[in-house]
Amino acid sequence: MAALLTENFRFLSLFFKSKDVMIFNGLVALGTVGSQEIFSVVAFHCPCSPARNYIYGLAAIGVPALALFIIGVLWNSHTWNLVAECHRRGTKNFSAAATCLIFGSVLGRAAVAPVTWSMISLLRGEAYVCAMSEFMDPTTLYEFPPGYGADIMARFPCDDLPGNLTKYKDEVIRQLKYESQLFGWMLLGVVAVLVFLTKCLKHCCSPLSFRQEDYWDQYRSNEAKLFQRTAEVHSKVMAANNVKKFFGFVCLDKEEKELVQEYPAEDVQPRPQWDAITGVCIYRENKGFPLYSRLHKWAKAGTGCNSGPDTQETVFLAA
Repeated sequence: MAALLTENFRFLSLFFKSKDVMIFNGLVALGTVGSQEIFSVVAFHCPCSPARNYIYGLAAIGVPALALFIIGVLWNSHTWNLVAECHRRGTKNFSAAATCLIFGSVLGRAAVAPVTWSMISLLRGEAYVCAMSEFMDPTTLYEFPPGYGADIMARFPCDDLPGNLTKYKDEVIRQLKYESQLFGWMLLGVVAVLVFLTKCLKHCCSPLSFRQEDYWDQYRSNEAKLFQRTAEVHSKVMAANNVKKFFGFVCLDKEEKELVQEYPAEDVQPRPQWDAITGVCIYRENKGFPLYSRLHKWAKAGTGCNSGPDTQETVFLAA
């Protein structure tokens, strides 16, 4: 039993380690669903007034989605690598396909939260009912009294209705929610098909074998984690050395003292080195050997990400 539990735990740990992006996107989607539920309960109040309903309903769906999209773009490290690349080197080193893939990677990840928000909003139907109630055609309702226009139809999402129209409220809301949920399921289907086709296209266009592509993903993940961890320790040791030079001593706790003693750092890296490892780098080969990142190329004293006679560009960017 113990061996079985150990093996299952190892399998789960390897699975989650290899699916970082998928799990992160799932957590983003779940967080978006929770935020949408809170917004609907606490903040959503339909004005029940012609013209205002439409603006408010669309704003309730579109504005949070836009904000989530912008936050997703800002939160993605690829965005700032791309900005640094364009600022220092321009896009002359990228083919059109590579540029599209880079932008697609950034925009695709940023779209997870807004698409989830829009889809849940449509499936719930409250915002759509509010927005479209004033456009409801009363003649589609059985034995609906004549003479009522958009000003009355806009009040159906609320309880402020004439007494003789109260019995039609459920029918109006049911029809509008049917339309809203139909659009929501259609959006879900379109997104699922697009994700499937994108994954298929990615693997079909990749010149790498599945094993090497998986290795590249693991390398980039490990490099980012180790670089971040080492940079944090290096900056702390350098800060401790500078503070000690200024005051003559530095107040460190036990763990920090061990770090300073174990990892002596006398100087910082010059700016050209930082520039060399900063920016976007798609997969390339130098004389047949893979170069997985800018840091890898710098360590191998290669040619960076610039194309040359000894480098082969592959139009591929891992998600």
